[in-house]
Parts: sequence; C-alpha cells; structure tokens
Amino acid sequence: MKKILFILALSITCYASAQKKTAVKKDKNGHLIGYVKKSAFLDKSYSRWFTKNYDSYKTEEAVISKIRKKINKCKIAGFMGVWCGDSRREVPKLYKILEEANFNMDNLEMIALNRSKRTPDNLQKGYNIIRIPTFVFYKDGKEIGRFVEYSRETLERDILKILTTKTYKHSYQK
Repeated sequence: MKKILFILALSITCYASAQKKTAVKKDKNGHLIGYVKKSAFLDKSYSRWFTKNYDSYKTEEAVISKIRKKINKCKIAGFMGVWCGDSRREVPKLYKILEEANFNMDNLEMIALNRSKRTPDNLQKGYNIIRIPTFVFYKDGKEIGRFVEYSRETLERDILKILTTKTYKHSYQK
C-alpha cells in the first residue's frame, strides 16, 4: 500500500510540475509570457508570422545533416518575444532546423518574454538576456555557445559552429 501511495504522490507531483512548466500566459497586450511550445505559435494570433516564416525558410541539407550528428546531446534554452520582429524571423527558422535535424524537442525550453525581457516569475534570471531572440546551447550541463538576435551567416550555419567549434562568437561579441 505504501508503494502505491508513493507512486501516486510521485505521479501527481510530476504531472503538476509538467503542467506548471508548460503553462503559457498572455499579458494585457495579448503577448505570450512564460514557457512556450510550438503549438502556441500556431494559434491564430501568431500563426500568420510563424507559419509564413517557417514555410518560407529553406534550410541547407548538408548543414542540417552535420547538425543532426552533433546536436543529440544538447539542450537549448530559447528566449524570445512574440512582439519582437527578430524573434518572429528567427524562432520559426529554429523550429524548422531542429525538426529537420531530428532534435528531441523535449530538450528545447522556449521562454516568451515581455518588452522588458522578463517574465513575472523571472524565468530569464541567470541567463544574461540582453537582446532577443537568444538561443543558449548546453552540452553536459555547460553552455557551449549562444545565438543572439541575428546570424553571422545563416541560423543553421551558426548553430553548426556553436556545436563544432570553441571560437563561435554571436553577433554582439568582438
């Protein structure tokens, strides 16, 4: 009986934790705030820009193939704003690249920020988010690089450099 109660309590805790993490809210302006899944961008409020930019982006298969071989042990923390033109341009591209690279989307945490680049519960804290979108790549729990606002070459080429070199610098690094 104790085992059953323990398993039940653990299941409820895990479920509640997962629900809390996936709960995205809209602020008073209708902007998404908090943890976001791709499905939120397919809502009619956001699908016009998301779908257009997702569908129109043509990836480079040779680069995607290389990313596919390197990205499987990575986790990504993404920060964006649905009100931000750069986020509207880059976030759909990121989803397309990751999907084509067979990335485990459970390893992507996308967080929508307000215009002050914050969330009410400070999900951005500790990430040093200055500009958005920012995609932070981790391997074995350590940051290996970040993409900030716009690409140096193309998004997938920048991602490949993050995954394969120690010398990648985002657009605001000297």
